[in-house]
Amino acid sequence: MGDHIKKGEEFEKKAEKKINGWGLLGSKYEDAADLLTQSANQFKLAKSWDKAGSVFIKLSNCHLKLNSRHEAATAYVDAANCYKKTSTKGAISCYLQAVDIYVDMGRYSMAAKYCKEIGELYELEHNIDKAILYFEKAADYFEFQESSSLANKCKLKVAEISAQLEQYQKAIQIYEDVARQSLNNNLLKYGVRGHLLNAGICQLCRGDVVAITNALEQYEDLATAIDEEDVPKLTAIIKEFDSISKLDSWKVALLLKVKNALKAKELEDDLT
Repeated sequence: MGDHIKKGEEFEKKAEKKINGWGLLGSKYEDAADLLTQSANQFKLAKSWDKAGSVFIKLSNCHLKLNSRHEAATAYVDAANCYKKTSTKGAISCYLQAVDIYVDMGRYSMAAKYCKEIGELYELEHNIDKAILYFEKAADYFEFQESSSLANKCKLKVAEISAQLEQYQKAIQIYEDVARQSLNNNLLKYGVRGHLLNAGICQLCRGDVVAITNALEQYEDLATAIDEEDVPKLTAIIKEFDSISKLDSWKVALLLKVKNALKAKELEDDLT
């Protein structure tokens, strides 16, 4: 690793000498870009991620001097991928730079891809408001490119997070909108029942029994259990469904909230 770091530093020094020396602007930045690419790759081999990231940023600046915007954006993405291993803040900063370039170029699918990456990083940092913001931006950019499937994945992520924050109405609206849009798409229509199921679970968390009954026939028994405030029946139905189609952790968490709310109501009724 020591040899890779030494080589990386040597290439970086040569690149800086090129940039600061005399010569034709285009030629010296092209030469510097080649040297910086070699430098960054050496630091990557040494797993010196912060140093590799900083060199990729310098490489991006060289490409911008050459008006090579696509290459500049790619270098920012490379920098972000390095910083992801050591600094979430550094990674987000570089992804944002890349997104700005891609948007200016009209490369909305690439902008969307990295907005999604930013959203995922903010989610890992538990910065939920920022996570939602960038998942929504990603969905918008995917829609600009008419990539409905990818846009829907980002929207559904917003719905999932919103439900976890007990913003049930927002989640319901997204699930219903995605289901409605998917009806006319042969590739997406098979997910409609699942989206309505999730909307129905959110309706349950709001205590809206009528809505869940209308949302999905397969949840009619579940809605009845809620309506009758029958905790054992609710538990049995959840177990039965889980044995047929394994519930994911998101559904389990929300259904447990419903179950606990019913238990609390039972206790309250007993006391009165």
